[in-house]
Amino acid sequence: MKKKILAFGASNSSDSINKQLAKYASGLFKNATVDLLDLNDYEMPIYSKDREKKDGIPQLAHDFYNKIGEADLILISFAENNGNYTTAFKNILDWMSRINGKTFQEKPMLLLATSPGARGGSSVLDIAVKRMPFQGGIVKGSFSLPSFNENFDTEKGIVSNEDLNKELLKIINAIKL
Repeated sequence: MKKKILAFGASNSSDSINKQLAKYASGLFKNATVDLLDLNDYEMPIYSKDREKKDGIPQLAHDFYNKIGEADLILISFAENNGNYTTAFKNILDWMSRINGKTFQEKPMLLLATSPGARGGSSVLDIAVKRMPFQGGIVKGSFSLPSFNENFDTEKGIVSNEDLNKELLKIINAIKL
């Protein structure tokens, strides 16, 4: 039976390089189907206690939370805004945490990040790796792709740096679905 991977780039950019990386990495898993989400489909008002008290938790937060519950693996590629999560991802996370503080429902996770720069989103990836266990995620691996524009081809994936591609494949092969 094929396992289900829920994958997304944690950005609302229409040309998100992290969504591209999430799509590529999730496609490397054998015997799995991939549900690739776009955060723009889950845009909600900025979380506040007052808004929650007045209007309740938006249906989109429940929908995203339910997608997590249906998955066998969560694969997130984090964009970095000022060294941290994007506002789009953080807002979805904040709303879902009102449904259940263990947002990721004890699901295994592969956490990625990339950026055009040489650090490859390593600051946000470090934050995510440390934070996700508190949110109910079981981090099985993490990977940072530096210098996205030099190391990634939209048709072929990681091409100009074979060592990076091997590193990602090693992490993926170690995750048992």
